[in-house]
Amino acid sequence: MQPRIRAHGVGKVFETTSGTVTALENVTLNVREGEFVCIVGPSGCGKSTFLRMLAGLSSVSSGTLTIDHDVSSDKPLTSVVFQEYAIFPWKTVLSNVAFGLEMRGVNKKTRLETARVWLERVGLSKFANYYPRQLSGGMKQRVAIARALANDPEVLLMDEPLGALDAQTKTILQEELLNLWEMHRKTVVYITHSIDEAILLGDRVVVMTAHPGTIKTVFEVDIARPRTLETSRSQAFNELARAVWDALEDEVHRARAA
Repeated sequence: MQPRIRAHGVGKVFETTSGTVTALENVTLNVREGEFVCIVGPSGCGKSTFLRMLAGLSSVSSGTLTIDHDVSSDKPLTSVVFQEYAIFPWKTVLSNVAFGLEMRGVNKKTRLETARVWLERVGLSKFANYYPRQLSGGMKQRVAIARALANDPEVLLMDEPLGALDAQTKTILQEELLNLWEMHRKTVVYITHSIDEAILLGDRVVVMTAHPGTIKTVFEVDIARPRTLETSRSQAFNELARAVWDALEDEVHRARAA
């Protein structure tokens, strides 16, 4: 299958008052159509910077980074879900989910119908007319995920979307993400600090080095789908988690020392 995302020799340099800082260097990675790729690495290794470049929110300093776009489609190329609850506090839950469709010029009836479908899928139908201040953290993140998926992007970019949630809420949303991905098979690039989460969700786990970030190794997740939380109790899961940690451990220590 042809890659949907192609990164070759990608680097990112930031100019600061103290001089230049290299955040990423020589990142080379292809992501296939419909693939769920998880990226793990120590804090400050440039994971989020890479995602922002994929989203077009930050420029590439060197190398090439392309996402194939279906020119015959009116779908957006990418949608992003951040760790912070990036939803509009002055809009209702329903209006938040419909926002991307509104920006694309979708008529009101269609966009509200679509938003209601996605609220049903993330279990928030009863809260359609609530405002974000009336929701828990987990519910706000469900709104953000529903908004991204309602817009039907070709590629979904997720930057630690469950990182700020408590363990119980995170577990529930991991299951929901698995179910939603099985339904729609979007191409996904997912940033996380959790090895277990990366293996549970991903087709591949990309391990990045400490700053300046580059790709150290890539693990294929050869564990059958569909997956559930029971999957994390299997021997194959635990063996892979150990292998990923063995690759990551030195980078975490390097990052802390720096």
